[in-house]
Parts: sequence; C-alpha cells; structure tokens
Amino acid sequence: MKNFPEFTITEENIDQQKEKVLKKIEENRKLLEELLKIENKTYQNFVKPYQDMQVELGILFSPISHLNYVNNSEKTQKAYTELLPVLTQYQTELGQDEELYKAVKEVYEKEKYTLNQEQRKVLEDMITDFELAGVGLEKEKREKLKEININLSQLNNEYAQNLLNATNAYEMIIEDFEDVKELPQSDLESAKIEKDGKTVYRFTLQQPSYIAYMTYGSNRQKREELYKAYTTRAPENDKVLEEILALRYEKAKMLGFKNYAELSLKKKMAQSPEEVISFLRELARKSKPQAEREYEELNQFAKKLGLNDDVRAYDFAYYSEKLKKEKFNVSDELYKPYFEKEATIEGLFNFLNKLFKLEFEKVNVPVWHPSVNVYHIYRKGKLIGRLYMDLEARKGKRDGAWMDEWVVHHETSTGEIYPAVAFIVANFAPATENTPSLLRPYDVETLFHEMGHALHHLVSEVKEPFVSGISGVEWDAVEFPSQFLEKFAYEPSVLKTFAKHYQTGEPIPDEMIQNLNNAKNFQSALAMVRQLEFALFDMLIHMDKYNAKQVQEILDQVREEVAVIKPPKYNKFQWSFGHIFAGGYAAGYYSYKWAEVLSADAYFMFVDNGIYNDEVAESFYEKILTKGGSRPASELFEHFAGRKPNIDALLRLSGITSN
Repeated sequence: MKNFPEFTITEENIDQQKEKVLKKIEENRKLLEELLKIENKTYQNFVKPYQDMQVELGILFSPISHLNYVNNSEKTQKAYTELLPVLTQYQTELGQDEELYKAVKEVYEKEKYTLNQEQRKVLEDMITDFELAGVGLEKEKREKLKEININLSQLNNEYAQNLLNATNAYEMIIEDFEDVKELPQSDLESAKIEKDGKTVYRFTLQQPSYIAYMTYGSNRQKREELYKAYTTRAPENDKVLEEILALRYEKAKMLGFKNYAELSLKKKMAQSPEEVISFLRELARKSKPQAEREYEELNQFAKKLGLNDDVRAYDFAYYSEKLKKEKFNVSDELYKPYFEKEATIEGLFNFLNKLFKLEFEKVNVPVWHPSVNVYHIYRKGKLIGRLYMDLEARKGKRDGAWMDEWVVHHETSTGEIYPAVAFIVANFAPATENTPSLLRPYDVETLFHEMGHALHHLVSEVKEPFVSGISGVEWDAVEFPSQFLEKFAYEPSVLKTFAKHYQTGEPIPDEMIQNLNNAKNFQSALAMVRQLEFALFDMLIHMDKYNAKQVQEILDQVREEVAVIKPPKYNKFQWSFGHIFAGGYAAGYYSYKWAEVLSADAYFMFVDNGIYNDEVAESFYEKILTKGGSRPASELFEHFAGRKPNIDALLRLSGITSN
C-alpha cells in the first residue's frame, strides 16, 4: 500500500508547488500524445494510465486550492488564480478531444463484455461527458455549441450581477425605535447608523439584515415595504431568463434531447422529467393538508396577538418566530454548553465505531494550522484512510463547512493501492481563554453531515479512481450518505452518549432533546410545500421553450397547485432564483428532496431495526458506502433496501401526516 502524502505546503513554498502542477500539466499533454499512438488500445494500456495521470495532477493541485480556502493570503490567492485558467484550459481541451473520445469509445466497444462493472462505468461516464460536451457533432455544430456555452455563462453572470446590484441598491431607514424594539441586540447593532446627529436604523436586502427585520420587525407596513422590495428585485432579469431558457432549449435540441430537463437528468439518478414531476406532486399532495393545518394554527395565534387579517407572506416569519418561542424553548445559548467540540467529535467517532466498526486514531503529522487534528481510520485492523479536521473559524478561512478530497482510494496501472485522504472544514466558534469551542445544535448536525461525505469518500473499496468515493456519483444522490448521517445528530440515544455539560459533566436532559426534535419539525409541512413550489417550477419551465410571459403563467399555476401561503401578485420570484439561473441547479433543484428521501428511508431501516443492528449496518456499509460511484445510485439503493425508495419515509422524518 502506498504511503499517505504529507501536507507540507505553506505560504512560503506554494510557488514551488505551483510549478510542480504546471510541469505535470505539460507532462500529461505529452503522455496523452504517447497513449494515443498505441496501436492496439486496451483498458489496461490506455484507460488506466490516463486515469493515473489525471489523479496525480489532482493530488498536486488539491493542497493549493485547499490552502487558499483555509489559510487565504495574497500568496495563496496569487498561486491559485494563476493556476485556475491553465487548469480549466487543460480540462476543456481534454473534454473536447475528438481523438481521445474515439479511443475511449473504441476500447468500450471492443472490451465491454470482458471488463468488470467498475471499468464499464468509467468508460460509460467518460463517453457521456464527451457527448454532453458536443464531441462527436460535426464541426459547425460544435462551434455553435461552444458559442451557446459562452453566451450562457455570460448570461448566468449577468443574472447574478443584476441581482447583486439590485440587492445592494436598496435601503429602508427606520427612525422610530418602536418599530425595531423586538430585534435581538446583535441585529440592532448591525442596523444602527447616525444620520443628521440622531440614531436611525438601516435595513437592506442583504440576507442577514432582511431576515432580521422580517422575523422581528413589529411594524407591518415596514415589513411589507421591505418584502416588496425584496420580491421585485432586478426586473431586468425577466429578459435575461428568457434568453437563458431559449439557449438551454437550443443546446438540448442540438445534443439530441427533447428539452433541457431531459439533458439535465442525463447524469442524475432520476430517470425522466416525468418521474421527477410526479415525485414532487406526490410529496405536495401528501404534505398540503398538514401545511394548511399549520397555516391555520398560525392564523389563530396571530389573531390572539391582535392581527385582524390573514397572515400574509410578509407576516409569516414574524408570527412564526413568536409561535415557535411559545411552543418550544430552544435557543442556541441554552444548548451550546452541552456540545463541547472535542467531546462531540469523540461522540461521533464512538457512534461510527459502534455502527460501522470504524476506529479513529489521532496521529501527529504536518498540518497547515495548529488547531487541525488528523486521524487514521481502521476497520477490522486494516488501515483504510486518513482524515484532516479543521473546524474552528479564523481569519483567512472561507465561510461555511465542506468536505474536500485529496486522494481517492484506487489501484494504479502498476497495481499500487492508494488509500483515501479527506479534509473536513468548518467554521465553529473558536475556543477562548475561558471557554472551549462550544457548538450550536446546527453545528453538530453540520459535523455529522460532512462526516457522511467523508466516509463515502474514505471507505471506498473501488479500484477505478473515476468512480471511487464520491467520484461518478450522480448529483441527486451525492448528498445521500451525508444527509443519512446527519439524521443521527438528533437521535436521543446517540445524543445521550456525548452531550454533557462541559462544566458539570451533567448529561443533556431528555426534555431538551425532545424540544430540539419538536422544534426541528416546526411548520415542516409549510417548509416542504415551499421547497416543492420552487422545485416544480424549475422542472416545468425546462420542459419546452418558454418566454417570460409563459414562465409567469407556469409560476402562477404551480402556486395555485402547491402553495398554502399565496404570495402577492407583485412577487416576481423568477427574477431572483439564482440557484437555477446563475448556479448549477437548472432542472435540478428537486435534487435536495430526492436525496432526502433516500437518506430518510435508510435512516428508518436503522431506527426500526434497533440502531446498532449489525446486519443493516454491514449491508449499508458494503452496498452503499464502499461502492462509491461504481454503479448507478438507484441500483445500489435497491441492492441495499431490497426495493425502491419510499417517499413516506421523508414525510415521517419531517413529522408530516397526510390524513
């Protein structure tokens, strides 16, 4: 077995690493020329070395992008931004390489009956990628496709820029303290400005500011004013989204699909747009009755507080927050003392040990920051991977939490086995002189979630790198293991093993666990139908070539069918749906819910059989986690569960009863 690479890259020597990457790109170009000259190409003499050279490049580049995210400085930015265009150019060349495409196809035709499942999947995925990039089209069409792709990326950017400009251009000034008196102290501080010698409060359409006033602002007129500004941002995007949809449709047609929805699903687990639409409609049908009951409860509550009207879209957050406070006393401050970071990590490791027989051993190796911990992972005495954990917030670190891979588990063309290496990064509250790092309940969930991604990557037993770990896993299934694991962050029997007060050692009271779970499902049906409204709208507008007027009509129909709190007529949600018009979720927004069904279903197979049921755990480990992207996710799931995924599991998890 190959040794782990060591993380010795620093700000000081990053340029040497950059040079190694540039040199490797050139070597790879030459190597590919040599490979393409081989007379009788086979999987062994052609595809294996091609995978090897790509993996080696990744192993050199990963630490640079990683360091740029976690210890950002001028030097890391410079190295990263200089490499990015070179790498992009290189990957684009490969993706458009006609000769390479023909060679891969030739190997596939010649050997598809003698290759194993993993190897076939590598070739099938490669061929699909080539064909989606337009390789194989005649020259004129290829040029046209290139042009469409360039236009699309410019339009996506224009959409995002319009949205950003509109978001930044607006402010609402409140002079009367009465209108802001319910806001939490930190939000008040953020809003406070001096104007003409007196204190006033400024609210903008930036998320934190907007959410603060919509949730705690007691003046209904001001709430509507802010809401209206928020939901009518960037009217110029009406024209932009029309152009985007037209180009997507044209691209799909060129590549031989009926519409863009079909093209989007080509590399996803869902088989057809019709399957997705009926999936979303079934969830909506089953969730709507409870959503209506939740809305009714909110209306009654608001009346008690003196609202003599129905709760409107701009009242929703304000009254919901009050109702939630009255029903469950859950504040982060109350829970944090029970979730000391080190104890939580230990709790997570012990849980994984009981569940999957994994052992974590802390090791002392070079790291990029003193607060980083590194672990070797063993199973049944065998070393399988290495995990770096960098969890505390600090200057120079990108926001959020993520899992990143450094080395994927695979076997090279010379038969060497590489064990996997992963990074988990988060931004939890750092330790201070007086208190250790304490986590909010949401942080605990995040840690479990990212650990799910890391396991999927680390415990892979697949030999082919392009389909090992999370490589080759469909977009709508890649969140399955992470969402699965995060569900246990609220599981009472799991919480009880590690949630103890960091000062007194007292275990978390049952009632606090119960409240946490109840609060998690507060208004879950209303949240469900809102997400389904977005997902259904996204799918339907990609079923044909629609203009802006038709897009509005589709949105109205979807709201009629799904929404419980009907937005006002002026709400132009389509002007600010960045996920699908400026991000990667076009005809893919449903993916969130799709993966949640898989994870909820698997979760209950554990819970209903006693969480630590060896048979279920072993089956999940072997049939899902170790298999990576070596088979279609639908096959893997059915292999594990013995049936297709069940929608009702998600409803049950969300506490939604459809009667």
